[in-house]
Amino acid sequence: MKRALVLGVVLVACGGAPKKQAVAPVTPANPVAVTKLAQGVNASKDKGGQKHAIELLQEAVNADPNLWEGRYNLGIVLAQSGDLVAAEKQLAAAYKLAPNAEDVVVALGEVRRRLGDYGGAVEVLRDFVKRTPDAGVARTALVSALREDGKIDEAIAQAQAALVRRASDPYALSELALAELEKNEADTAELLSKEALKAAPDSAVAERTAGMISLERGDDAVAFRHFQRASELDPNDTTARLNTGIVLVQAGVYDKAARELKAVVESEPDNNAAAIAFAAAIRGRAKHDDQAAYAESERLLQGVLEREPKNLAATFNLAVLYADYMKRPGDAEKLFRRFLADAPEKHPARAEAERFLSASTGQGQADAAKAPESANGAALKAGPAKGAAPAKAGTGKARGTTKQ
Repeated sequence: MKRALVLGVVLVACGGAPKKQAVAPVTPANPVAVTKLAQGVNASKDKGGQKHAIELLQEAVNADPNLWEGRYNLGIVLAQSGDLVAAEKQLAAAYKLAPNAEDVVVALGEVRRRLGDYGGAVEVLRDFVKRTPDAGVARTALVSALREDGKIDEAIAQAQAALVRRASDPYALSELALAELEKNEADTAELLSKEALKAAPDSAVAERTAGMISLERGDDAVAFRHFQRASELDPNDTTARLNTGIVLVQAGVYDKAARELKAVVESEPDNNAAAIAFAAAIRGRAKHDDQAAYAESERLLQGVLEREPKNLAATFNLAVLYADYMKRPGDAEKLFRRFLADAPEKHPARAEAERFLSASTGQGQADAAKAPESANGAALKAGPAKGAAPAKAGTGKARGTTKQ
């Protein structure tokens, strides 16, 4: 008997907007710090150069703690390396030094979103937008953060404010569509999505949003085409690849799913949604008793739990891996109990965990034998955007901080 797989991940739609000029205070900079900054940015562009880039950028910050560009770029590279806590500290310091730099506040908000601190993201973005009403990128990022923080009505109001300033903004239209989807207004969301595609036919963000809405309506094939189109429009867009991979896992096409999700995990080592889905794809395509594949799946799920100890999908899936594949019932039991302690009463996987625990104590064997076998997962469901990684480091003023 094989237990159901819980992906517990959300497909990502928005998280992108046109790049804007950063406006920051002009202060005399330490020439040594500026040199280290330039060297660090160049190193970050080299394959495998992240570690050296972090060292150089840290030297720049040490030489001139007030060099906001140094802290900004150090935060970006730290986020790309997966150290979100350190990235948040650097970006928060950069924002204090350059409170008028839109790039900085958007990057700070993005990292806080990835840390799950949606309230903190809302706080800084709302403050910036209040002071800078024409800040289109920051306002769009604020809409995303508000949705994730459960403030749907305010998210809609902010998206509408963005559209007052630019009626055909595909990013604002896409965000407004997702906010309406959160309110179960699928018809309104679909109309807004179509307007976004009409305004920007080559927008990966608009395609992703259309895919989200199609998935919510149960049109998986249509959703897949939208996600594939988004990937074609922006081959480096990890959010589109994540969406594609999740849909492929749901469909049981594990080889193709693994290729898409591996690319996301390599680009964003801290992306928990991608790691959970990748672990599912590896497990799904493994031949019988392939302990090496199971160990790789285990490593990915343990990594998620190190970063986010109460991640329910990772806890449940690791328990299933131990129970049904790696034959470690004791470890499985601990994780199932941990899952039940944290999961809400209506979580769709609670019954699975309870059946295992009942069977492990010698009761409920018949119920356990009747447990459904599923290749996709009880909790794979369209949901709000969780954000993409900040953009690559750079010394120029025009720096994007979210992906289109």
